[in-house]
Amino acid sequence: MSSARTTRRRASAAVATVLAVTLGAGALAAPAAVAAPAAVTAEAGTAATPLAYPGGTLVSAGKTGFLTRTDMGEKQEFRWTRYADGTSTVIDALGTDSTASDVVVAGDSEFLHKFKVVKLHDMATGAAPVTIDLGALGATYVQAVGPASVLARVKREDGSAELRLVTSAGGDVTQKTVSGIPANATYFASPAPDGSALVVYGTATATTRATHFALVDLATAAVTWTHEIPTTGVLADTSVSATHVMWKELNNNGSSAVAVDRATGTETRIPLLDALDSVTGLLGSWATYGTSTSIGQDMDKPLPLTPFTAKSLTSDESVTLLDHAASAVPGPDGTLLVDGGTVEHGEGLYRIALGQDGKPTAELVASTGEPTKLVYLGSLIPHTVDLDHRDNTVLKWRLSRVNADVDLTITHRRTGESFSKKLHLYRESAGAYAIDDQTFGIHWSEIAQDSTMGRDAHIGDYDWKFTAHPQNGVGPDVTASGSFLATKTSDLHDIKDNRTPDLLARDATGTLWRLDTPYDVATRSLAPAASRIKVGGGWNTYDRIEAVGDVVERGSADFVARDRDGVLWLYTGAGPGLNVTFPPRQRIGGGWNTYTRFTGGSDLTGDGKPDLVATDKAGDLWLYKGVDNYSAPFAPRKKIGHGWGIYNQITATGDLGGNHTGDLVARDKDGVLWLYLGKGDGTFAPRRKIGGGWNAYTDIIGIGDANKDGHPDLLAYGPGNTTYFYAGAGSYELPFWDRRVAGALDGAPTPYDQAF
Repeated sequence: MSSARTTRRRASAAVATVLAVTLGAGALAAPAAVAAPAAVTAEAGTAATPLAYPGGTLVSAGKTGFLTRTDMGEKQEFRWTRYADGTSTVIDALGTDSTASDVVVAGDSEFLHKFKVVKLHDMATGAAPVTIDLGALGATYVQAVGPASVLARVKREDGSAELRLVTSAGGDVTQKTVSGIPANATYFASPAPDGSALVVYGTATATTRATHFALVDLATAAVTWTHEIPTTGVLADTSVSATHVMWKELNNNGSSAVAVDRATGTETRIPLLDALDSVTGLLGSWATYGTSTSIGQDMDKPLPLTPFTAKSLTSDESVTLLDHAASAVPGPDGTLLVDGGTVEHGEGLYRIALGQDGKPTAELVASTGEPTKLVYLGSLIPHTVDLDHRDNTVLKWRLSRVNADVDLTITHRRTGESFSKKLHLYRESAGAYAIDDQTFGIHWSEIAQDSTMGRDAHIGDYDWKFTAHPQNGVGPDVTASGSFLATKTSDLHDIKDNRTPDLLARDATGTLWRLDTPYDVATRSLAPAASRIKVGGGWNTYDRIEAVGDVVERGSADFVARDRDGVLWLYTGAGPGLNVTFPPRQRIGGGWNTYTRFTGGSDLTGDGKPDLVATDKAGDLWLYKGVDNYSAPFAPRKKIGHGWGIYNQITATGDLGGNHTGDLVARDKDGVLWLYLGKGDGTFAPRRKIGGGWNAYTDIIGIGDANKDGHPDLLAYGPGNTTYFYAGAGSYELPFWDRRVAGALDGAPTPYDQAF
């Protein structure tokens, strides 16, 4: 897998390989020791309010503060932060080492084994650093063991090596050879309690390999305790306390932390999920361990994690200290400082120490301000989503971290149609749902691909909800819900908002009928409706009825009707609930009997709202701009043309010419049909002739995009209930393909006198 978890594993393996070569015989131990447990002093920072964590990776900790490393491009910044007041001091160094004290080692290389000149900063006293030139001694750095002393590896003339204690006092450098270690051994070391250092070295014969742990008394530079184990795998991360020594072991038997009692030599094994991906330490006779993971670590699949746990080496008792841990370093007085988090207190540095009852406890010392549990941070979905541009629409949400799996459901409130999907948030995957460290989302195009709801989306209110499950198992699941309003340019004739155009037709008795117009791919025309719905009688009180598009943006196309007294009324489409009756009509105004023709539905002004135009008895053309107001859906009229008295029918068509503006067609008295391309400002380009013979039809209807090819179509209705379908071609030079017989209005026992 290619995750941050894998990257850390590879880094650990790389370190293991280097140290195995250094130690010889396959033995490996990295310096990570702790001293004997004792009460934490007030100097070490026990304030009720945690410090602000300065960021970076934890390196070491002492009585007065802790050291962190921050990668800054090609450089690293090392910063010491004081417990007392939170102030930070930058240490000028290419590399540093952990000392489990207030001594900070500043090295002249990024790699410990290449340190030649070291400076030992005593951060507790603030004294000038002690400089030791190991290169001048022919030595290489092993470990700092005090404010003026280091362990160093020195080659003898015969090619063998020995471990020396190098001390600088008043500018004078003294060296002591550590006794009790074979001359041909290679080693690593870390500080230990009671003035000792733990040395780990390897030996080999023709048939066996062994790793040796040795405690060195720093006062006498002599080995005082040893323990030998056969080397059958990889060893790492050695820890030491006043009673035990512990290391991580990976071999054919699996991963484990192994602790040896210094007094009896008895070994205790604690199974680990993965030795190289575990953080361990010792707290007196308690072993601490857990899966090493940052709280936001990417995971290509959910993995079981072990919380940071303390297990007694003298009983079966265990204590869970942190919900997760990324790293741990030895602290003062036998404590541990752990970079991790708890659901209760969040992310930061925790001090692990023995409480009054002798059991380990965790205290937050410095906080990052980040939650450990998964937290919902809000939706980035705008209140209104434009579905006209749905291919570019991404629904986004924010979480405190995106290493989660999300069960998402989106439901169209009015129809009940829904879309559900499990989103695996993984930043390293192509096309991942994780957008950044705190944002995830889904493209509407994917919703459309996987569901009818997204493909032929309704406008109106949508409700969303999700449950996010942390992939690392840290903290509870998170649920959230909300809604948004989806809008789009309504189809001219989708009165029911059922994704197909609807026809309204009035018969000679004054009865109004609604008919769906399904598109038949085989005939490339409109098929007869499965059944017609009776809206009601009495509609012959109106002398003109016209569809005008969704002028009040309620999710379905609307229409207007003029009564015999010249009053214009608005009927809003009822959406999917429409079966028999429309909502109550809304009075627009009187005086409309001055007009001979009117039509609506095209956006002539470029504001995304359908407009209405009307010709008066003088032949002038008037524009009523749509304003999306139910009580007054149109702005005051504006004259936009003259000479329109030559036409006996005008029809709004939508974007017929492919210029992204609303257009009109007009039929003159000779039956010639003319195209008027809208300019988007309420005016038109010079008319273009479409063709003749259109006086065979009583009604020419801009039906909308019936065949779903992105171009508006036309329906022509003639005597004898004959209907013809003209598919839009999307070009002003050729606005329509050849006509095809349509059965949309067939089969009516009583002829229709108007269709719209």
